[in-house]
Amino acid sequence: MPQVVDFDLTKLRDPALRPIGEKLRRGERLTETDGVVLFRSPDLLGVGSMADASNRARHGDQVTFAANQHINPTNICVLRKTCVFCGYARLPKEEGAYRYSLEQVMAEAEQAANGITREFHIVGGLDMQTGLAYYTTMFRALKAKLPHVHIKALTAVEIAHIARIEKMSWADVLVALREAGLDTMPGGGAETFSEAVRDEIADKKLGGADYIGVHRTAHTLGIRTNCTMLYGHVETIEDRMAHLKMLRDLQDETGGFLAYIPLAYHPDDNELGEKLGRKGTSSTGFDDLRNLAVGRLYLDNIEHIKSHWIMVTPFVTQTALHFGVNDIEGTVVREKIYHAVGATTPQGMTLPALLSLIRGAGKVPAERDSFYKVLRVFGPDDTGEAEGADAGAAAELATA
Repeated sequence: MPQVVDFDLTKLRDPALRPIGEKLRRGERLTETDGVVLFRSPDLLGVGSMADASNRARHGDQVTFAANQHINPTNICVLRKTCVFCGYARLPKEEGAYRYSLEQVMAEAEQAANGITREFHIVGGLDMQTGLAYYTTMFRALKAKLPHVHIKALTAVEIAHIARIEKMSWADVLVALREAGLDTMPGGGAETFSEAVRDEIADKKLGGADYIGVHRTAHTLGIRTNCTMLYGHVETIEDRMAHLKMLRDLQDETGGFLAYIPLAYHPDDNELGEKLGRKGTSSTGFDDLRNLAVGRLYLDNIEHIKSHWIMVTPFVTQTALHFGVNDIEGTVVREKIYHAVGATTPQGMTLPALLSLIRGAGKVPAERDSFYKVLRVFGPDDTGEAEGADAGAAAELATA
């Protein structure tokens, strides 16, 4: 909920921001109209300074991350022809299509599950052959082999897809998955909730109200989740604020969201990018920073704002640590989905590189678990026991 923020109003060069700064100083909740002003103000540094003050009031100088690994078990997807912003999906017999066997999942999991990885982030396509049994078998095998690793898996879109092909309710699917080892859910698949926007970019995908419905069901069952918004395509500022309001309203109702992660649209290697004539031109650093800052200021009931360095680059993420961000994507190991649509960032990041990124912004790095409990705070000379190539990678990032 809103906090009183000790903020210096003289930092605001845009007079339109002053009433918002005064609300923060009084601990008042911002409105959608305030959010539109934040998105449209030319004073990005003023917006960022308010978000930074709000974040410091909550988290001080600490920045958290998780030692996680992404596993994408299939890219086969029934929405291959209708989600025009996606470059990852394939039809079953299309070149490049894949579906992991259980043995392949376990082999990939063990590559990084050497006592360091603490979370598996598992998402993929809407494959008609990966129903409830596919995932319950997978989760049980992962928990049996690696019981210490948290399973954060399956977007609301995937949950609804499984429910549809199994002719089950969302709740029954979630209960079965939880019994098999599901711990939390990621926030992907939200895109932008506006019906007009979804008609243009993903007209057959789970709608905004149903996305909220799946997450509400998960929260009711005690399953915590993240939430997201895809920005930088055809949406308007008003669409963004309507989306954020739906997230804030559900959080008021359930308190089930752990973190908010705005996701930048990448126009390469997908139909939408070609249609818009934007091949090779992703979101700007200004828009990336602004989306994070507005998220921190407007979503006063969501404790954590996370920057996804894979999508916006490590360098924008580092800057974002002064724009309201207190959490960043972790080690990842091998990300596939955003790299299929033009992401040029590494597919994973070493622990020393993460530490250098955070320290380079003057912040204190801390490893967390999936529920945001801090497990370890790294001192200024703590290298994370890096050696050889890892240390070199950290030094390269720190000086780039």
